[in-house]
Amino acid sequence: MLKPERLANYDNPLVQATAARLVAGETTARGRIEKLFHYVRDEIAFGFPVAGDLVAASETIRTRIGQCNTKTTLFLALCKAAGVPARVNFSLIRKEIQRGLFTGLAYRLMPPLISHSWLEVEVDGRWRRLDAYINDEPFYEAGKRALRVCGWNIGFSVACSSGESSAAFALDEEKFVQMEAVVDDHGVWDDPADYYASALYRNRPGFLKLPLYRLWIGGINLRVERMRQRDLDAAVGRD
Repeated sequence: MLKPERLANYDNPLVQATAARLVAGETTARGRIEKLFHYVRDEIAFGFPVAGDLVAASETIRTRIGQCNTKTTLFLALCKAAGVPARVNFSLIRKEIQRGLFTGLAYRLMPPLISHSWLEVEVDGRWRRLDAYINDEPFYEAGKRALRVCGWNIGFSVACSSGESSAAFALDEEKFVQMEAVVDDHGVWDDPADYYASALYRNRPGFLKLPLYRLWIGGINLRVERMRQRDLDAAVGRD
C-alpha cells in the first residue's frame, strides 16, 4: 500500500490559524488542550466522511464533520500547531461500537474488529489518553438514551459496559466514550498516514468503492442528525 500524504497537516495555514484562534491567551498546556478539546468535540459534528479515514485535518475543519479517526487526526494536528506534545494511539475496536448507526447489510459487511484511534497528550511529564471528543455532546447524550432503550451497553458510538461513560474533558480521571469496546493496541504513531499504510490497518479500503457506499453513508449520517436533533428538541421542550 502506498503511504498517503501526512494527514495531521499542522503546518497547513487553516490548521495554524484555527489553533492560534482557539488557544489565544492560554498560558498552560492544560488550558490549550481544553480549548482544542471542546472545539473538536462540539464544533466538529460526529458523522462519517465519504472519504473514510483518509481525511486531512484541514479538510475536517472545512467540512466540520468527523468520526473517531478523523477527529483524532484533527486534534493531533491542532495540538502540534499549538505547541502541545501529542501522538495518536491506534487499536482495534469491536464493530458493535457502530451498532444502531450501521444497520442491515452495511453492518454485516463490517469486519468484526475495526481500526480505531484516540489521542494522547503529554502534560506534567505524563502521557494522558483522551477519547471523549469523538461524539459531539448532543449526539453523545442521544446515543446514551438510545442504548438504554435498546438495552445495550455498546452501540451508537458509545461503550459503557461498566456503566461508566463521559464526554467531559477530564485529563486526570481519563473518562472515555469508546475505550471499553477496545480489544487490542497497535501502539502510538506520529501521524495517522503511517498507520493507514501499514499491515495493521483493518478498515477495508475497498468498502469505500462499493456503489452503495455513498448512499449508505448518507443514510447513516441522516440517522445521526435525527438523533442529534431529537436531543436538541428535547432540550428546548419541543420533543
